[in-house]
Amino acid sequence: MTSGIAQAGPLDKTECIAPAKPGGGFDLTCKLAQTGLLNGKFISDPMRVTYMPGGIGAVAYNTVVAQRPAENNTIVAFSGGSLLNLAQGKFGRYKETDVRWVAGVGTDYGAVIVAEKSPIKSLQDLVAAIKADPTKVVFGAGGTVGSQDWMKAALTAKAAGLDPRKMRFVAFEGGGEASTALQGGHVQVYSGDASEAEEQIKAGAKIRVIAVLADKRLKGKMADVPTAKEQGMDVEWPIIRGFYVGPKVSDADYKVWVDTFNKMMATPEFAKLRAERGLFPFSMTGAELDAYIKQRVGVYRKVAGDLGLNVTK
Repeated sequence: MTSGIAQAGPLDKTECIAPAKPGGGFDLTCKLAQTGLLNGKFISDPMRVTYMPGGIGAVAYNTVVAQRPAENNTIVAFSGGSLLNLAQGKFGRYKETDVRWVAGVGTDYGAVIVAEKSPIKSLQDLVAAIKADPTKVVFGAGGTVGSQDWMKAALTAKAAGLDPRKMRFVAFEGGGEASTALQGGHVQVYSGDASEAEEQIKAGAKIRVIAVLADKRLKGKMADVPTAKEQGMDVEWPIIRGFYVGPKVSDADYKVWVDTFNKMMATPEFAKLRAERGLFPFSMTGAELDAYIKQRVGVYRKVAGDLGLNVTK
């Protein structure tokens, strides 16, 4: 009798590893694939989501590369934060070349946020306030020095002509805490995410987005918010979400995943699912995504180095 396991294809008994506890962005990314693949009948059984927290993706990355490199039915969620950590060497000895990048399925963008009653109405106002008295403009963000939110604050400060190492910065556990501090007047600016801000405003938060860190204006409720570039600051911060597989997955099985994601992302049903989860359109797979990832990690490496952080060679 032929072993069923040897014959199993990449879309049989699928698993998505979310490199964090349930409820966060990685979980959202896995659930997006789980729902999209099942509803589109690309898989016959529901995809299993397993949680592997640690180091914003570091534990999962190391596990897949070192212990599970050839599992053809396992995909792992990643985010722009994962790429930033790779650039800073926070994934240990492994680099962006050590896995096979399958698909980018959606994106969010950085946003510069103030309290609704703040006198700061634009990035020009922010620059003026910083120049008038840097001690009175406190940046808040989810995460410590070197995190995505810190980087967004540092790049905004740098573009405003302020030494990022001299900016007043308060680290919070997450976006909810930072938003509360902003509304309470404990910080004046919060460098968060556009979709997160949209959800918070919907829930009644008294905050206002003064800039999105995208290459062009976003659609929907953020359509009236100008980009940083429109306001004279060359700062972009896309936060893509997607999946990779282990380095020893065969070319044939890798191609099955790439082709399946291409078909799924081309459907209007998937576009609706993505929008429901607060993500903006971004669809990229295979070799094109691999080149994009390497380019982004290179950008993060340079930015982190310029800001005095450790980076990988």
